[in-house]
Amino acid sequence: MRQVWCEHAAVLLVSAAVSCTGGKTSTTSDSADTSGPQATSSAAMGTASVSGARIAVAHAGPAGEWQMPAGDYASSRYSELSSITPQNAANLKVAWAFSTGVLRGHEGQPLVVGNTMYVVTPYPNVSYAIDLAQTGQPLKWKFRPDNAQQAIGRACCDVVNRGAAYADGKIFYNLLDGHTIAVDAATGSQLWRTRMGDLSRGETITMAPIVVKGRVIVGSSGGEMGVRGWIAALDAATGKEIWRAYNIGPDKDVKVGPKFKPFYAHDRGANLGVSTWPSDTWKTGGGAVWGWISYDPALNLIYHGTSNPGPWNENQRAGDNKWTAAILARDADTGEMVWAFQVTPHDMWDYDAVNENILVDLPIKGQLRKVLVHFDRNGFAYTIDRATGEVLLAEAFVPMNWSTGIDLATGRPKVVETKKTAQDKNVKDICPSLEGGKNQQPAAFSPQTGLFYVPTNNLCMDFQARAVTYIAGTPFIGGNAPEKGGPGGYRGEFIAWDATTGKKIWGIKEPYPVWGGALATAGGVVFYGTLDGWFKAVDARNGKVLWQFKVGSGVVGNPVTYTGPDGKQYVAIYAGIGGDMGLLIAGDVSANLPYDVRERGTTLPDISRWTSWGGELFVFSL
Repeated sequence: MRQVWCEHAAVLLVSAAVSCTGGKTSTTSDSADTSGPQATSSAAMGTASVSGARIAVAHAGPAGEWQMPAGDYASSRYSELSSITPQNAANLKVAWAFSTGVLRGHEGQPLVVGNTMYVVTPYPNVSYAIDLAQTGQPLKWKFRPDNAQQAIGRACCDVVNRGAAYADGKIFYNLLDGHTIAVDAATGSQLWRTRMGDLSRGETITMAPIVVKGRVIVGSSGGEMGVRGWIAALDAATGKEIWRAYNIGPDKDVKVGPKFKPFYAHDRGANLGVSTWPSDTWKTGGGAVWGWISYDPALNLIYHGTSNPGPWNENQRAGDNKWTAAILARDADTGEMVWAFQVTPHDMWDYDAVNENILVDLPIKGQLRKVLVHFDRNGFAYTIDRATGEVLLAEAFVPMNWSTGIDLATGRPKVVETKKTAQDKNVKDICPSLEGGKNQQPAAFSPQTGLFYVPTNNLCMDFQARAVTYIAGTPFIGGNAPEKGGPGGYRGEFIAWDATTGKKIWGIKEPYPVWGGALATAGGVVFYGTLDGWFKAVDARNGKVLWQFKVGSGVVGNPVTYTGPDGKQYVAIYAGIGGDMGLLIAGDVSANLPYDVRERGTTLPDISRWTSWGGELFVFSL
């Protein structure tokens, strides 16, 4: 695997909405119809690029393949392929399609290694190898693993799977019932299977693993079940567990030792994973790792977020509740914590911090800094020194009212008193909702423009906390949170973000939350999908919609691009609504799900008119 610097010099540094001609503030709008028949979508146009911005770690494998969940260790979701451009994107057509045979939420993305595409479905987590070199794309193999059916009842937010990773002739992925497996990429035979989670306690696994230095890095789900979140490393050859670190509890369990040097004083001290919790509530405190993992080989650090503390009722867990709702940097060899930054201390709104950490080098105040950029569910976009954990910049990227900003001296949010929740108190109109300003849907970064392309939500909620008793293997929530559309009359927006200034450059408003991920390409085109079933190509510079195709079911997965055996560039996307947002399709899912604390018909009005369950892979080319 190449570990080099990917350098693409951009041409101009311009602040948001400033025209390149006269320096006066100007915005324009695109009148093209880019949503479904239900609503209109417009882009507030600006153009900008950030000089000197670069991805910290290059694409894994050949540029024409997609061997890792995010394409590279940096979580950039950027491809050097450039055949599809703003000038020809309108000519995209369906090249072929494949049915997965599963009608649930298709989060994640396929892999492409050589002339083979690998697909992993939601539960029951069937995997397929598709032959790209033959006409009709026949299957090379299909593998259906043993996967306990009880896992369905333990899964919080649909039975999703966020994808697989490839290394050394093996496909690695997680099963909903808490196992991690390795499958022979050539034959589909299972090579090893390791039980990582305790299903009886509500531990499931939905995240996509990554492979670092011969080790498969995986993390737990189950924050709404009162689990104690962990991250672990397995030997890629044998499946043997090498290390495991919990995210809450005593320092020994969390792997806090001499290497631990957090930037902020309030994050220093012994056994903070215990002392910031009342009594032994940390034992059921959440802090799962169901999101994305990044890796910096130069620093030998893996970066991951942790989920909300449990239960939601903040009265039952006074204190900061470390290390939930946090970004953690760990030594890849040992799992030891090197630094930690708690994004939302004492999270009382279900603002997990599990979203991706994109590793880039950016010019900050005239100096090129090694940073990670994190778009958090709490609604703030953070630019953080990835060596130390210092917050360099933090600005709201969606409408919000729970906080007035981030104190850069401490890294802590300034919380609005009237938006604090409490037991048996109904707090109205908190923005963003518990779905966050952005949820699992990953952003992308282009070193050509230096901009980040971010799928966002615009939802608010009423929140009423209530007392709850822990019973192993059952929901441990303690709250009710009906959601509603946020300000402005739209529920989602796809935006371009400048992480050096904390400014939005342009945005495309959508009628529903943008729950699928983004893909940026060297051709200057960015791709994303929508909940009402559109897959779109937009100009990376200004947000102009260049092309769109109705894939039928809503998109909650992430696009990838690859070079086919014929030398052409292809773009692939899953169509299969589901995930947390997809559970709100009226009539398709039982209304008595124990985890669903929202009211149907208000969060996603009329969504069932435009989409229903699906399970398709679509592939497009010029």
